[in-house]
Amino acid sequence: MLSDLVPAWPVIGSLAGGAGAVGLAWAIREHRGRPGVDWFLGVFAAQATWCFSYGIGLLVTDPTLRAVLEAMTWLGIVWAGITFLGFALEYTGRSDVVRGRLFGSVVGFGLLSTVLLVTNSLHGAFWTGFEFEPAFGVATVSYAFGPWAYLVVAVETVLVASAVFLLVDTLLSYGPLYRRESAAVALSSLPPGFALVAWALEIGPVPQLQLAAMMFVPHMLLDAYAFNRAEMFDRNPTTSRAAERTAIDDLADPIVALAPDRHVVRLNPAAESLLGVDAETARDRPLDEFMAVPGLDDDRAAAEPDGGDSHDDGTRETIAVDDGAARRTYAVSTSPLTDPNGTHVGYTIVFSDVTERERRRQQLEVLNRILRHNLRNDAGVVHGYGEILRNRLEDPELVRMADAIERRAGALAALGEKAGTVERLVGDSDASAVAVDEIVASAIADAHERDPDASVESNPVDGDWTTRVRVDALRAIVENTVENALDHHDGEGSERDDGGPWVRVSLRREGKERGEGEGDAIDNSRFVLTVEDDGPGIPDHEIEAVESGRETALEHGSGLGLWVVEWGAAAIGADVDYADREPRGTRVTVSIPIVGET
Repeated sequence: MLSDLVPAWPVIGSLAGGAGAVGLAWAIREHRGRPGVDWFLGVFAAQATWCFSYGIGLLVTDPTLRAVLEAMTWLGIVWAGITFLGFALEYTGRSDVVRGRLFGSVVGFGLLSTVLLVTNSLHGAFWTGFEFEPAFGVATVSYAFGPWAYLVVAVETVLVASAVFLLVDTLLSYGPLYRRESAAVALSSLPPGFALVAWALEIGPVPQLQLAAMMFVPHMLLDAYAFNRAEMFDRNPTTSRAAERTAIDDLADPIVALAPDRHVVRLNPAAESLLGVDAETARDRPLDEFMAVPGLDDDRAAAEPDGGDSHDDGTRETIAVDDGAARRTYAVSTSPLTDPNGTHVGYTIVFSDVTERERRRQQLEVLNRILRHNLRNDAGVVHGYGEILRNRLEDPELVRMADAIERRAGALAALGEKAGTVERLVGDSDASAVAVDEIVASAIADAHERDPDASVESNPVDGDWTTRVRVDALRAIVENTVENALDHHDGEGSERDDGGPWVRVSLRREGKERGEGEGDAIDNSRFVLTVEDDGPGIPDHEIEAVESGRETALEHGSGLGLWVVEWGAAAIGADVDYADREPRGTRVTVSIPIVGET
């Protein structure tokens, strides 16, 4: 028999459980301050008290001292479950619950139980009829459980089960990231937990012998695995849960989570400020009590299981809100919430503050209207009168001045046209199939028409030059690149004998075509447009202003042409490079992405 081979084995098993608790507490002491560690030290303290008190008590035959050690055993039982739940809450990122009233009542239960243990001789809440009933050669005792003892066992069982549930939930929620740690700690509580319940219900051939203290030996082995091999406190679920919470709560944009019936489930602090209500007050109330949100119509819930209406894919509408100090505009983005099975469970609504963007858009529209209409019309009048004056005047100096008036008026009118191009570029437009070679040919034809005396050369191209981009943006790039080369020519070029305007436009394809059997699509390739001129070159401060993305008083561009090219390139994902050309002039290279049909 085991009692013959290992005398007093219950004592050895209990003391081994206590020693294991002390050893693990010592091992994790350096992690103090990390989520869950301090609570786990409390767990080990309770377990050590439980195991040492019971193990030593099995060697004591003095009734008074034995009763004290039995009370110490119960003290460990009372606080083991409480501290284990505290650990599980903090380790899984729920430290706010630990500071809440509910957990405070659990701690209050532990304090009350401690008081009742100390005063048990007065009321018998924990036990009555305390007497020795030796077994296996040790001083086991038997007594009648009082009502509070049964309550303690029941409460502790619920607390431990709740802690295990939290750990298992973490295992399921975060997949393999914390699987080994959570599984090991969750399983470690089962052996002593089942043994405690069996003892309380007097199940087994020797009901007076409590095996729970001895069952802390496998408990400690599983905990040791979690601490050492799985590096439990080096990474824990608090990080993931805090990231999830921060992703919503710390965003400046107001976010509202709604149930399928459009009742509020959650608000982040920014949404509380926007709606003028705290999250607790708003919870489980219809959102339209606080704000009418476009897109959340009454038919929506019924349509949702089949995919929802057009707003569920992220369609954005705008609303205006008075915040007491000013009127602000928000873009509203509504998206469906689904669980892992794809079942519709609600909505998220994100309010993005676009007040400044809308204000800038309005300002741009006004400025464009002035440039495109008032400036163009007035410049047309000045241009016309300048032409009349030039034709009627005979004094060469006056003719020269009238000619300057006519030319500058034409430049102002062209500036108004470019402003219209800018307005279109900053707007939204869909991509479509376009032939780059045709756009280039059209730009060259327009250049010949505008300046018949200019020399505009081009290289012959054949094949497929189709890409799928914004047509307006691509046309603006090509036209302005060629136009800039001609408009800023100084008449002192090196390519023509008379020094007149000269521009060469070439188009080529760079990249690797797919091999035979891989289709005719182009892989990792781009269309490259090169525009060269022999003019005075683009001043460095002009290029620096565009490349830096800002214009200052010291870096003031002489026109919108370079900006149109830059903004057009950004709209289609093209790259623009400016370089000097020898012996004089500029070489502009535009790398245009090749995008196929989607």
